[in-house]
Amino acid sequence: MPLTVWGLALCQALLVSGNILLIAVSPLVGAQLSGDADWSTLPVATQLLGLTAATLPSGWLTARLGRKRTFLIGNAAGLIGIAICLLALKGAAFPLFTLGTFAIGMSIGAGMLYRFAAIDAASQSQRDRALSLVMAGGVIAAFAGPWLARYTQHAFATPFLGCFVGLAGLYALALLLLSRLELPSPRGAVDGESPRRPGQLLREPQLLAAVVIATLSYAIMNLAMTATPLAMTHAGHGFADVTNVIQWHILAMFAPSFVTGDLTRRFGYRPMIAAGSLALLASLLCALLPTTFWTFAIGLFLLGLGWNFTFLPASAWLTTTYRPGEAPRVQAINDCAVFSLTTLSALLAGPLNAWLGWQTLNLLLLPLVMVLMVVGLGMSRLQRPLIAKRD
Repeated sequence: MPLTVWGLALCQALLVSGNILLIAVSPLVGAQLSGDADWSTLPVATQLLGLTAATLPSGWLTARLGRKRTFLIGNAAGLIGIAICLLALKGAAFPLFTLGTFAIGMSIGAGMLYRFAAIDAASQSQRDRALSLVMAGGVIAAFAGPWLARYTQHAFATPFLGCFVGLAGLYALALLLLSRLELPSPRGAVDGESPRRPGQLLREPQLLAAVVIATLSYAIMNLAMTATPLAMTHAGHGFADVTNVIQWHILAMFAPSFVTGDLTRRFGYRPMIAAGSLALLASLLCALLPTTFWTFAIGLFLLGLGWNFTFLPASAWLTTTYRPGEAPRVQAINDCAVFSLTTLSALLAGPLNAWLGWQTLNLLLLPLVMVLMVVGLGMSRLQRPLIAKRD
């Protein structure tokens, strides 16, 4: 595997470590600064809104400036956002805090393209494994993110200030690493081949199915995950229990990535997506059990596993549905769709958990899991992927 892929995996680990810290801390900071449980997940939503807002510009920048400059610009935006959050915490300013998480979200939006950059750096036979290896960088994050959240929470007199100081360290390290990596530009178009317009691309059944599966799986996972710290706190569990559950959830999200690529190549996209859908279904049913630490832990573990077995195969499947010169455009459209719905899920997590309760919230997600399974099993039969056109 090329050294660039390993470097991107480490950058992914740093990115996800910071994201885990934000997931665990932002709803609690939101509740603290706003004084209203209904607004507690707004900082998570603005983070995802920033992520979504960055997807299309990131594709545009990638096509014109290349991967490396785009990633460096995105990382710099994250450091600016962290500085804003630090000022907001010192001044107890909730609107300013949401502005900071928006800027951090823009940085994460650019970083989400690490997985596609790994595909460009790998050979044809290594593409699925390269994508999975980069996503496997989250295994480190599963331990580093919660650890950093726990041990920096009270590092300063202002609660959670130390968490964002630690987050700044992660982003500074990623910026240094990205500046040293040799990142190839996306593959160009074949002579005489003009990229299709977005409307034409979305009429491609295979491409549309891959985008729908990636979008639904991420939104389902994010809504349940974002509501978990609030539901656990309401059930009487402490902050340490919350971070432990999130840690095992993130581990389940990324640890299978070491084998997901090989499993996808062996069994195909449909069986993997079906297996992931069943894991998501089991996760949601765990919410019907008593709200003990272990029901939360097992449910969130299955939630992470289900996400891995749906989102990663969908991402790999997507790369077979477009022509070489269309890569930045399609990747940006995919991530824009994914994180638009994910942003909505984060915005709704707090109010839905407060109004409906943890169990009813999870029941409402069951029809979406069924849609996920139907699309995965049905749409992928329509036609063969466009691998020949890409190469």
